[in-house]
Amino acid sequence: MKHMKTASIVLAAAMTLSAHAASAAEKWDMPLAYAASNYHSENATQFAADVTEATGGELEIVTHPGGSLVGGGEIFRAVRTGQAPIGERLISALGNEDPIFEIDALPFLATSFDDARRLYEASRESMGEILEDKGLRLLYAVPWPPQGLYSTNEVTSTADMQGVTFRAYNAATERLAELMGAIPTKVEAADLTQAFATGIAQSMISSGSTGYDRKIWEHVEYWYDTQAWLPKNMVIVNIEAWDGLDEATQNIVLEAAAAAETRGWAKAEELSNWYKEQLAAEGMTVEPPSDQLAADFRAMGETMMTEWLERAGDHGQAVIDAYNAAQ
Repeated sequence: MKHMKTASIVLAAAMTLSAHAASAAEKWDMPLAYAASNYHSENATQFAADVTEATGGELEIVTHPGGSLVGGGEIFRAVRTGQAPIGERLISALGNEDPIFEIDALPFLATSFDDARRLYEASRESMGEILEDKGLRLLYAVPWPPQGLYSTNEVTSTADMQGVTFRAYNAATERLAELMGAIPTKVEAADLTQAFATGIAQSMISSGSTGYDRKIWEHVEYWYDTQAWLPKNMVIVNIEAWDGLDEATQNIVLEAAAAAETRGWAKAEELSNWYKEQLAAEGMTVEPPSDQLAADFRAMGETMMTEWLERAGDHGQAVIDAYNAAQ
C-alpha cells in the first residue's frame, strides 16, 4: 500500500509538471511581407524552425509569408502593438518613424556588400535604441542585393523619367521620384505584378531579387544596374513578448538570430549576380546605367544626403562619421 501511495504521488507530480510545461509553451505567429520562395522568407522560416527545435517546442514560431497574415505596410505597427509578437519589415520603409531608418536607402552612400555591412555596424546601436523606445527589440537584419532601375521604356538620363509613374516603397524612393520629375505611387511588394500589369507603375528602383520573384519581365523590358544602395529587412520582436521569455529561451532566440543574420548576408551576396542573369535570360535588357544617368543619380544622392542630415541632425551625422571612419 505504501509503495502504491508513493507511485501515485510520483505520477501526480509528473502530470502536474507536464501540464505546467504544456501551459508554458508559446506560439508566435511571424508575418513576412515577401513571397515564401524569396530568400528573406526562407531565411526567416529557417530561423523559426531553429528556435522551435532548440526549445523543444516551448516556443514555436510560425512564419506567414507574402503578407498573408499582415500586409507588409502594417507589420511594424502589428508588432509594436502586440498584434503579432514578431515580424519582418523593410527598414527604410520606416523613415516616418525616425530618419535613422532611411540611412541604408541614401543613394550611393553604400553600394557594395562590404560598405553595407559597415553602414549596418555603424547604425545598428542607434536603430536598436530607437526601436527600444518604441517597445521593440532588433533581432537581426539582412540586405537586399544592390538596387537597380526597372523601366518599361529605355532610360538614358533622368530626363526620360519625367511624368513616368514610379513605384515608391519608402520616403527615399518618393523623394528620388520627385527629383527625377517622376510620379511616385506607393505599392507594396505583394502588389507589384498587378501594378505594372495595369500601368499603375511604369518604373521602380529595386533589386534583381524583387524582379525575379514577381516575374517582372512579363511587363518591364529594362533593368539598369545602378547599384544605388542595399536596403535591409529587419526582424523585430515586441518587448513585452520578449520579456515574457525566460533567459534560456531568450538566449536560444539570440543564437538563432545571429545564425540567420550570417546566413542571410551570405545568401544575398551569392544570389546578387544570379538574379541579374535570370532577368537577362527571360529577355530583359540588363545593363549598366549610361554615364549621364549615373551622373544624374549621383547628384540626386548628394541632394538627398544633405536633406537627410538636416532631418537626422547630430545623431545622423554621428552615424555617418562612424561609417566613414570604418572605411
